[in-house]
Amino acid sequence: MTEPQCSPPTPVETDVLIVGAGPVGMTLQLALTAGGLAALVADRRPAEAPSTDPRALALSHGARELLEQIDAWPARAATPIETIHVSQRGGFGRTVIDRADHGLPALGYVVRYRDLAAALAARLPAGALLGGSRIVAIEPGDDHLDVTLGQDDRRLTVRTRLLVHAEGTPGDDSDVTVSDYQQHAVVCEVTPTPGHGRRAWERFTPDGPLALLPLGQEYSVVFTLPPAKADAVMALDDDAFAAALQDQFGRRLGFAKPGPRHRFPLARRLRRQCVKEREAWIGNAAQTLHPVSGQGFNLGLRDAWQLAETLLQHGATPASLVRYASGRRLDRQGGAWFTDGIVRAFSNDFGPLKLARGLGLLALDLFPPARRFVAKRMIWGARAWP
Repeated sequence: MTEPQCSPPTPVETDVLIVGAGPVGMTLQLALTAGGLAALVADRRPAEAPSTDPRALALSHGARELLEQIDAWPARAATPIETIHVSQRGGFGRTVIDRADHGLPALGYVVRYRDLAAALAARLPAGALLGGSRIVAIEPGDDHLDVTLGQDDRRLTVRTRLLVHAEGTPGDDSDVTVSDYQQHAVVCEVTPTPGHGRRAWERFTPDGPLALLPLGQEYSVVFTLPPAKADAVMALDDDAFAAALQDQFGRRLGFAKPGPRHRFPLARRLRRQCVKEREAWIGNAAQTLHPVSGQGFNLGLRDAWQLAETLLQHGATPASLVRYASGRRLDRQGGAWFTDGIVRAFSNDFGPLKLARGLGLLALDLFPPARRFVAKRMIWGARAWP
């Protein structure tokens, strides 16, 4: 007697499958479902993984406006940035950007990654998150993709009209161009004396930019250094680290009680094409930028929002992805150029360039329309361009 044949399990069907349950991926899911499209999020990490992430995120006021539309703004966890002081170490020139000049409650906000992720995850519909899932295979169909996900010792097939990659910084990929800045970011939290007064600092040094971002009663520090100096700073005890930070920043503030330190290598990674057929790449999967001026994450949120708007208006089709890519070109290229230009212009001690930088900062301080333009670019991205 022949054995009965077992038919393969029926695929789970959805309009959009998003791979990567970070804030960008979850923002896309919530925006799509709010507009009536079905969307699932798969992530290779367990659901509790974001709770251990050490990073703080600088969100623009424009990012707050987007997150409020999906009821995912973590108001209690967000510290406002009311002014930003920009200067260079060992050179003249500085400028101050003030939220009052723009009629805004804040220029931006600082939020711990884990708090933003928790606010978004709390809004996800039941069953929308497939934790501990990795892509095993992608099989194209006539009007869909069959994506096989590995979940421990089992397999799950998801039939989707579109697949969106939001899983973070790409690895080795022939379609990704990489520019290594030869810098590492050492991040931690420190207690300032006196208090921060909701002011952020961007201090440019020959080693790289030093950012101080108000977070609760502390500053979240992004201390950019060449790799060898980052090694040395990571090895310091707390008192010596505070002294090194003081030396790099100057004497306008004091620092104490540094928290645990973490480090991240810095490089620009740009995907040449952010869409193909029925697939799209958004956030860090599409572009990973230097953290100077806090543009990368805000750019990723705008990716998610514009993709949702395009799919909701024109349908979950390959043609919509082409339309999306065209609409994102200016913002993606502008963000990459803006951050890369700042890093390369300011991370050196070349005398004539130092003079030019000082004159540029002075011009920003004396010419309010230029200062407003820079602030608008940081807050709203490509919408700042006339």
